[in-house]
Amino acid sequence: MQLDLNLLAALDALLEEGSVTGAAARLHVTAPAMSRSLGRIRRTTGDQILVRTGRTMTPTPYAIAVRAQVHELLQQVQGVLAPSRELDLATLERTFTLRWHDSLVALGGPALLSTVRAQAPGVRLRFVAESSTDGPGLRRGEVDLEANANRPSAPDIRAEKVGETGLVIVVRPGHPLTRGGGVSVAQYAAAEHVVVSRRGNLGNRLDDALARLGLSRRVVATAPTEAAALQFARGSDLLLSLPEATTRPAVADLGMAVLPLPLELPSAPVYLSWHQRYDTDHAHAWLRGLARSALTVPGAA
Repeated sequence: MQLDLNLLAALDALLEEGSVTGAAARLHVTAPAMSRSLGRIRRTTGDQILVRTGRTMTPTPYAIAVRAQVHELLQQVQGVLAPSRELDLATLERTFTLRWHDSLVALGGPALLSTVRAQAPGVRLRFVAESSTDGPGLRRGEVDLEANANRPSAPDIRAEKVGETGLVIVVRPGHPLTRGGGVSVAQYAAAEHVVVSRRGNLGNRLDDALARLGLSRRVVATAPTEAAALQFARGSDLLLSLPEATTRPAVADLGMAVLPLPLELPSAPVYLSWHQRYDTDHAHAWLRGLARSALTVPGAA
């Protein structure tokens, strides 16, 4: 039997994306071309692979059974046909896209850029803002590295915990709460708050912790970034609760006051995430190592 290895890549994309259109975009081919590839795969395997159910496509039992094996085979083939080469940083020309939480950009971005420019002057870094909705940027190759508090659940996304940090209260200089010996839970609940949420959520795990104590707080505003939230708190008596390590540079620059949080909560993790296609990519591995060093915060596992 003569097999076209292109069909293996097409089958992997179809099973990962679950649609002809998505698979075509992933492999940078037209939808009609991907439809023809699906037809050839069906004839070769004797299975429909994807069947239409309403407006969506559903994988067949056979497709579900072989999905992991197909992906592993494709990785092996790519490893054979694209052997690793020694990395020459002096001549490396590449642009990496990094989607990091804004506080992590402030924390580790400058150090990362400085090191990259010193070691590989031909490399450019594109820091892009986080979206208000979770997207498949890593899977589609639109994003090289993500850094935030979320551990991805997709099996093809790698994630490494590079640190963790506890929460603190950030207030303006001279805030009434800075004159006492600390902030009580009752004082914390009675105050007005601004919270950071790129989706505009008014509540978070702090509200859950207060509810368990029979308390609640009043959130009067949300901000999409920590930088914006700090400006709200800087010009008012609003309380802002943020991860200590990641916001330390901004807090210091603005002269804000930091107070202990009167609630016992698990530390917030910091994860570095990438797609498994880059596991053996020397340039990507080099960048991951630099990013890991730039983002490492107290408590890293």
